[in-house]
Amino acid sequence: MATLYVILLTLHNITRWLVLIAGVWALIRTVPALGGNRNFTAADRRPVVIFAGSVHLQVVLGLLLFGFLGSQGARAFAERGAGFQWQHIVVGLIAAVTAALATGRSKRAPTDQAKFRVAALWTGVTLLILLMSIPWWRPLLRLFS
Repeated sequence: MATLYVILLTLHNITRWLVLIAGVWALIRTVPALGGNRNFTAADRRPVVIFAGSVHLQVVLGLLLFGFLGSQGARAFAERGAGFQWQHIVVGLIAAVTAALATGRSKRAPTDQAKFRVAALWTGVTLLILLMSIPWWRPLLRLFS
């Protein structure tokens, strides 16, 4: 079971970088268009959807780590204190909701400018939430440490 824990933790650690890259990509596609009259195309929507999907994958990996690995996952969180354990889980779930808002609300916005605005706003909010909750002290690859 320890091997499964290390594999999931490594995937969770690597995925954090995919999430951040996708979020920056989404902002690069949406923020510059805020002041113009560009159409919101599939190429603009794609990074927002990929970002939301990667956030949801990250949350699923985190819940697997915490829930299915029981005491071992709880012990790993206890290394950083009980407060971090619940804060990390709750903030991850909030980030998943805000990322979903970026895709859902931008899809239903009435104008292209509103689509860019909503996508940029909720992607930015999600990225800020994630940047505050990432345990930066964790090594990227636990398999080799």
